[in-house]
Amino acid sequence: MLAAILYDLDGTIVNTDPLHYKVWREMLQEYGIEIDEEFYKNHMSGRLNPQIVRDFMPEWTDEAIYQFSDRKEACFREVAGSLTPLSGLTNAIAWGTERKLKQAVVTNAPRANAEYMLEVLKLSTAFDRVAISAEVGIPKPDPAPYEYILKEFGITPGEALAFEDSPSGMRSAVAAGIKTIGIATTQEPSQLYELGAVLVISDYTDSRLWELLGVPRS
Repeated sequence: MLAAILYDLDGTIVNTDPLHYKVWREMLQEYGIEIDEEFYKNHMSGRLNPQIVRDFMPEWTDEAIYQFSDRKEACFREVAGSLTPLSGLTNAIAWGTERKLKQAVVTNAPRANAEYMLEVLKLSTAFDRVAISAEVGIPKPDPAPYEYILKEFGITPGEALAFEDSPSGMRSAVAAGIKTIGIATTQEPSQLYELGAVLVISDYTDSRLWELLGVPRS
């Protein structure tokens, strides 16, 4: 029986990737590095910032990498004030609340970003937990962030449903044994299915989602 719904944040609750890509591209250009959307999608989306920066700047110290990462996220927050949730998300959250399901955000985003985006989206009080991978200690694609929230809620993987959009997130949730629905904001549906999605949708208005939840819609 379903006891909890677990949401990734970037690309799953809100489509932030266009803004993240824009900020990354502009900041990397300062160092003569050019990226395109395809590179971003395949090599950067869903990963922790320090991992990404180290790929580009292997000679940098840890301090320099974290300073760059913090500056990048500060720049992102400056342009993220007009973000809106994916269509149908608030209905999905309300559906879970009505059924007294536990609900959580499980994200590789820094806590400052997560809290800011939830505030912008008017979702600051919508979730029982916000699990930050860096605070758990091991980021996605490792299953640790999802295993952490399962333990926090005192439930088994079979009692949870996850929503993910990125390869790293899909790998994390699926490896934790959780039934996972792909959100096709950043990746092709075929890739999400290959990574283990039981269903891939573009947003939460898709009737197939509600049928899976046992709520057929016309």
